Amino acid sequence: MPPIGSLLWRDLRIYKIYGANTNVGKTILSSILCNASRRLWKNEATAYLKPVSTGPDEEADDNHIKKFTQGVIRKTLYQYSQPLSPHIAAKGNIIPNERILHAVYDFASERASAGPGWLFIETAGGVHSPSPSGTTQADLYAALRCPVVLVGDWKLGGISSTISAFESLRIRGYDVANVVLFDDSEYGNADYLRSYFEQFGITVTALPMPPPRDEHDKERDEKSLLKYYVDESQAKPVRDALANLNERHHARIQALESMATEAHGKIWYPFTQQKLLQPDNIVPIDSAHGSHFQTLKPRTPVISDGKSLLQPSFDGSASWWTQGLGHGNPSLMLAAAYAAGRYGHVMFAGMIHEPALKLATMVLDSFRNPRLTRVFFSDNGSTGMEVAVKMALRASRVRYGWSPDTQIDILGLKGAYHGDTIGTMDCAEPNTFNEKVEWYRGKGVWFDYPQIQCVAGQWQVQVPSEMGTSQTQSFSDLSDVFDLDQRRARGEHKSYESYILSVLKRHLHDGRKFGALILEPVVLGAGGMVLVDPLFQQTLVHVVRQNPSLFGSDQNAVIAEDEKTWKGLPVVFDEVFTGIYRLGRSTSASFLGLHPDVSVHAKLLTGGLVPLCITVASECIFDAFASEEKSDALLHGHSYTAHAVGCQVAIESMTQLQALEKRGSWDWAKSNGWIHGPDKNHGSLAESRPEIWSTWPLSLVQWISHQSDRVAGVWALGSILAIHLKAADGSGYTSTAAEGLRQKLLSGVSNELGTSWNVHSRVLGNVLYIMGSQQTTEQEVREISELLRGGLEK
Repeated sequence: MPPIGSLLWRDLRIYKIYGANTNVGKTILSSILCNASRRLWKNEATAYLKPVSTGPDEEADDNHIKKFTQGVIRKTLYQYSQPLSPHIAAKGNIIPNERILHAVYDFASERASAGPGWLFIETAGGVHSPSPSGTTQADLYAALRCPVVLVGDWKLGGISSTISAFESLRIRGYDVANVVLFDDSEYGNADYLRSYFEQFGITVTALPMPPPRDEHDKERDEKSLLKYYVDESQAKPVRDALANLNERHHARIQALESMATEAHGKIWYPFTQQKLLQPDNIVPIDSAHGSHFQTLKPRTPVISDGKSLLQPSFDGSASWWTQGLGHGNPSLMLAAAYAAGRYGHVMFAGMIHEPALKLATMVLDSFRNPRLTRVFFSDNGSTGMEVAVKMALRASRVRYGWSPDTQIDILGLKGAYHGDTIGTMDCAEPNTFNEKVEWYRGKGVWFDYPQIQCVAGQWQVQVPSEMGTSQTQSFSDLSDVFDLDQRRARGEHKSYESYILSVLKRHLHDGRKFGALILEPVVLGAGGMVLVDPLFQQTLVHVVRQNPSLFGSDQNAVIAEDEKTWKGLPVVFDEVFTGIYRLGRSTSASFLGLHPDVSVHAKLLTGGLVPLCITVASECIFDAFASEEKSDALLHGHSYTAHAVGCQVAIESMTQLQALEKRGSWDWAKSNGWIHGPDKNHGSLAESRPEIWSTWPLSLVQWISHQSDRVAGVWALGSILAIHLKAADGSGYTSTAAEGLRQKLLSGVSNELGTSWNVHSRVLGNVLYIMGSQQTTEQEVREISELLRGGLEK
């Protein structure tokens, strides 16, 4: 089943009819709109759709449309006989959300293919009335991104219910195009609401009350109501309302189709050589929901071909690695709205608010690192790493008695990337990202390291020749690569120790001083989406911590012999990308069996909604800044430090991610070839081995690894799939080897009705990676896997 598309066709105006409450006249107002559109657009079709209805068939709303309109195409998709809320009426026959959404989309697509016209989709009850599955309608239909005509409540209390309904829709990204309600002189709701909605540029249309029901004479009752419909469908307020809806529809399309050209002349894009960028290369996004963007299709020569203007595009980069809980997540939206309403933004230095304190406590508890006791807030991963570098270098300078003007370098890995700010750029070796930046001065020593890839069905640890051996180790299972205790017992770490010590001693002999070891645990992201041998990183940390005398002499008291005090050098883990469940665990440090002294987290911290970063440090690091002089403090911060909205969203994000883990929500992925039972090598249950898994099936990874004519290697871990393609122009950021596969994914798939979807992905030179959120479904993974196979086979 393909992903759900938004409802936008050039010549079919579609509006969803929501009610501020039940019994506010949605069907009556739908009948008026249907009648009026038929009169005003005589050569076009009008259709009415009721996705879910409850009650006897003869009382169904589409029968009302049949009786009181002429020439209107009508349909009810799912009818339950009991006149109850759909979630109760559906007991024993629950229709999945996806099935309802696809049925709505298919009906709209049929109407669009038939020619120009109108489609009014009437919901059941109020905005938050439950669907058959129990999901409220506001959440269920959000994926369709359909503009709304909100039927206001004219009764006592209706002002409140109408505004509440509007706010519920608006916070979920709905565009309310018009508010329509009956005009009641006693309560005067229309007058108040007209003034209220003026600030949002929304027209309020007030219509006369329908005639009172004649319970004794059915024929007279129907004639009276029919006359009402005829009169109101010709009335100026209704004509004006439809003209407004028509204008909004075409304005939306015009804005979408002009966005790329306007952006090309006004926007300076990140990581983009704009001299090579054309408007046709810019993808307008109308909205996003779940795992998909809704993107504008390229224009076709035939302007009115009856095909949808939008298509779902799988967010294959997780929106630059931030997306964790799905676009449009209502819980995250409500968390943001709550904090914005309660606080807005408030000063943080010397103050505290509940979301910041609660998040700090939550982070320290969930990371289970006995070293970490202090949380410093910043706005993104790069600035968070700037803070971490300042922390680590100060701690080393104080311990080893160096003067403030001492040149202090860092230890890291080749290809590492820790951000775009000047300080973090200096923590990386010269590369494409920094070598042409005027102030760049690389300040470090960067070790080469073994990489892990699946090649021809085997997991290989590929050791670079610089390390003194070109031996490649092969493993049948990725969990064996991560079984560090077993590998250490076999002595596999010894050659790593020798290499690390030789490099260290050579540079220390030259008089260099080092103040920190900085690592991206397990995966180097921007450096090429490289899976690093965890045994090497573990060994590197051990060597640094077990040889403190290499780096200097402690100028203070004897260092405490405990697990909370740093030794050798402060160890900084950059988990901005790999932390908080991106690799399937709360922290990527857990793969190494290590506790860093400083740890930096962002991206998934807020589930992909708002920027926020935390730099978490040990008390020992914190104490290095303690002094009677303010100038010795950590003088770093920004205006929006610990902004309450971000903190509240982060609390909700971490709560949801932890709940997913606890509920076993990823068990389907683990069972796709990754987690095994007892085997002859271990002779015990699978739990005795490291739990290594990915949302991408092992069978897919192995199949890709056998495409040896194009693929150099592949790996998958957590929600990441990285395909390293063979590159005639050499591997690295400037390679174009992966561009062909990216274009094939972008071409996507389509059918004869013009329904299509694709994958929007990013490449890092010769590496194409695809990354889902932590809520990407098994069905979505299956569909993308098929698309990938097709792209690599051609």
